[in-house]
Amino acid sequence: MPKITLPDGSDREFATPTRGAEIAESIGKGLAKAAVAVHVNGELWDLSRDIEADVAVEIVTRDSDDGIELLRHDAAHVLAEAVKELWPETQVTIGPAIENGFYYDFAREEAFTEEDLQVIETRMKEIVDRDEPIKREVWDRDEAAAFFRGIGEEYKAEIIESIPSDEPLTLYRQGDFIDLCRGPHLPSTGKLGKAFKLTHVSGAYWRGDSNNEMLQRVYGTAWSNDKQLRQHLHMLEEAEKRDHRRLGKIMDLFHFQEEAPGAVFWHPNGWTLFQNLIGYMRQMNLEAGYQEINTPELMDRSLWEASGHWETFGNLMYSTETVDGRTYVIKPMNCPGHIQIFKQGITSYRDLPYRLSEFGKCHRYEPSGALHGMMRVRAFTQDDAHIFCTPEQITAESIAVCKLILDIYSTFGFDEVRIKFADRPEVRVGNDAVWDQSEAALKKALDESGLEYTHNPGEGAFYGPKLEFVLRDAIGRDWQCGTLQVDLNMPGRLGASYIGEDGNKHVPVMLHRAIFGSLERFIGILVEHHAGNLPLWLSPVQIKVLTITSAADDFAEEVATTLRAAGLRADTDLRNEKISYKVREHSVSKVPVLLAVGQREVETHSVAMRRLGSKQQRVISLIDVVSELAGEVADRS
Repeated sequence: MPKITLPDGSDREFATPTRGAEIAESIGKGLAKAAVAVHVNGELWDLSRDIEADVAVEIVTRDSDDGIELLRHDAAHVLAEAVKELWPETQVTIGPAIENGFYYDFAREEAFTEEDLQVIETRMKEIVDRDEPIKREVWDRDEAAAFFRGIGEEYKAEIIESIPSDEPLTLYRQGDFIDLCRGPHLPSTGKLGKAFKLTHVSGAYWRGDSNNEMLQRVYGTAWSNDKQLRQHLHMLEEAEKRDHRRLGKIMDLFHFQEEAPGAVFWHPNGWTLFQNLIGYMRQMNLEAGYQEINTPELMDRSLWEASGHWETFGNLMYSTETVDGRTYVIKPMNCPGHIQIFKQGITSYRDLPYRLSEFGKCHRYEPSGALHGMMRVRAFTQDDAHIFCTPEQITAESIAVCKLILDIYSTFGFDEVRIKFADRPEVRVGNDAVWDQSEAALKKALDESGLEYTHNPGEGAFYGPKLEFVLRDAIGRDWQCGTLQVDLNMPGRLGASYIGEDGNKHVPVMLHRAIFGSLERFIGILVEHHAGNLPLWLSPVQIKVLTITSAADDFAEEVATTLRAAGLRADTDLRNEKISYKVREHSVSKVPVLLAVGQREVETHSVAMRRLGSKQQRVISLIDVVSELAGEVADRS
């Protein structure tokens, strides 16, 4: 007679083994209709799975986070079933739920086309209409491998043979389709609904190894209702319009080429934007008490072995051996170099906190398939900073860093920022006592700051726990940028110390801090957030002075010269083109302010000012336009 404890603390007893579906029905018909799975002592189960012992139960509905992930997982299985019905010779491999959707990898000689996606999607909806029951089956490992080999599914058999023999092996059957899966799944294909869409196809190596065969990965998105699907598809359309690679070309910011994969070729406009960001961050660092330094890009491998980087991710680091037999590494991060500077003179606790900042160029090897414009590169510049402090100073310094990060994000128009606390990963350096101390210190800082945060288990840096600052952009996408990390490991590994108030040597605490993260990636995010319509103070070309007639050429040059003397980035367009053509061209290239001058403006010493995105213009004197625009740039409004 199992006793079921519900989330509100109430109990329900059943005379015989029960199931999640029956428990939901006993609570209410509405809940039973919305239910898609059940938590049993915190573990996600199928609604049809027998519950025989006393357990704590929570019904999972389709609109919950777990419910939506389950829908996406089932959408992948329905996708595989549809493909197998349409092209039986295709082999299925794996198909997980992912953020906002799902995918499934297929082994098929002929490439899927856009037309094929429409055919598959139609068949998926037919499978939903069939409302096929989805049944969980526990199989013997060897029998399961033989079964899949017998139907020509070699990839599935290979997966089964890699599963430890002491783990239960479960298959799920829906109609004539059967797939290897841990589960859980929906009660039937009809529960999936039709709020899904296949989006695109890409290549993917089997098991992510470039030495293996290339498969075809079909992506899709799935939601709990049509409204959510429409909103997401609209977001995808907006994302395509805002793609920083497209806008970067229009705005003449940068380009990439095959001779330097994952490295940016900055054009004058892009480099101006890059330097604007550095100038702003340099000022903010100065006001916050940081001293700027610069450390070598090339350092001996022994330093990276001592820091723990070589052992942890040496395969992602670039190295070279010189004729004298020494191995040098191009730095993947700045922290070991900062410790070397700390060791050159800091001797007393009275010198702490000691704050160092650097715009350091770093290199990390990213697989070719992972590269994505400026969002994922191999060569990047970090706005890195490190604070060396005593354990007693962690709280105050961490609170100050959090405030600085949030203030800076607000300046760029990111007002919705979420904070995640990430604790120890499986692969790490340092003992558990040190991790306990550093995690407790960072949590204390969070609690005393009054900031809300969520837990991101196991995602800390390999040397310490961290806070992750996640920005939400104008179309609802999340970007993890800034980090604050408490490190009680690396300074000791590299021999850093100070003399404490007790006269003894102590290892300093090292706070790692980045706000932009990488400038390349932040610029990509910034361009997409603003759809290229950057604030005046940031825009690489702030003002274009356009002539209506050639008689105004000299005055246009005078206007531009006056604006530049006031610290504004202004240029002229004196071409013999219609003013409407010039306005359209410079609007497309995202110049925020256009000043038109003709004979009337020459005579009145004024300009006709038009803002990007507005069809209205106003005539304003030259002296007033300089004052207005210079003030706007100074205020960063």
